[in-house]
Amino acid sequence: MNKAFTLIELLIVILIIGIFAVLGFSSYMNSIKSGKDARRKTDLASIQKALETYYQDNNAYPVPIGTAVPNTGGAFCHPLGCATVTYLQTLPNDQGGTPYYYVSTGPSYQSYQLYSCIENTNDSGPGVKQSGYGISCGAGRCNPCRFGISSTNTTP
Repeated sequence: MNKAFTLIELLIVILIIGIFAVLGFSSYMNSIKSGKDARRKTDLASIQKALETYYQDNNAYPVPIGTAVPNTGGAFCHPLGCATVTYLQTLPNDQGGTPYYYVSTGPSYQSYQLYSCIENTNDSGPGVKQSGYGISCGAGRCNPCRFGISSTNTTP
């Protein structure tokens, strides 16, 4: 009796191993995206706390200073101008280099919205809007922004 494997048996084993490898790689990539998204959410929560502290000191949210609206990197300044006090020198980028976006409108600056990229298309947590918020978070994977938080008197 011949105890060797046939070509068909070997191909089936290789196919099964390939399927498991693809599934494992896909899960790995999703976990990396979820980790990056968790970091983005944590960053925005920290910025939100700083904005609320700023509001307690000034009874207004910072004026977005920068060349573009929404603010993508300018300083957060006192309502009377940057010469008075600068609370946050620049709005940071996320770990992928995509900027966070800050929107606050005058003349009284009583509300704000913060937006970020979300890579995981399966995320459906608080602040996530997979159809997007209408603000571009960069080309490709993050256009439009799909995560937003805001002051309590408005919505993202």
